[in-house]
Amino acid sequence: MSPGDCAHVTELNAEPRLGRLSLASWRAAWWARRAVRRARNDLKVNGLAARIQSPPRLPWGARVGVNAVLNRLEPTCLEKALVLQAWLAAHDVRRDVVLGVRNNAGKVDAHAWIDDVACPDEYAGYTVIHRIPPSA
Repeated sequence: MSPGDCAHVTELNAEPRLGRLSLASWRAAWWARRAVRRARNDLKVNGLAARIQSPPRLPWGARVGVNAVLNRLEPTCLEKALVLQAWLAAHDVRRDVVLGVRNNAGKVDAHAWIDDVACPDEYAGYTVIHRIPPSA
């Protein structure tokens, strides 16, 4: 990630959040609901080659709809990361989905997350085994 990417995210976060009842938030929620369902199906069929369709052109502030759906549907970490990656890419923020594993008291835990230099230590206990770049 380049310094310009950080500036772009800061600029996006300065935009006001839209209300939960705004049309854009509802459209974002509808897209996120469909994206999670498609991610589930596509992951079963295509594995890590699964791709999420881009959201409609919506303002960054409509992310409240995306977050609401992701909190209610309880997608797996990989499904959630792929949906968030598509949302970010639609707003010119390109991030990899990172897959990692760790040994937790003799049990292997796997996890997926969006690569974010703002929180480099959050997943420090994981060994990265794969990265999924955003689709073009």
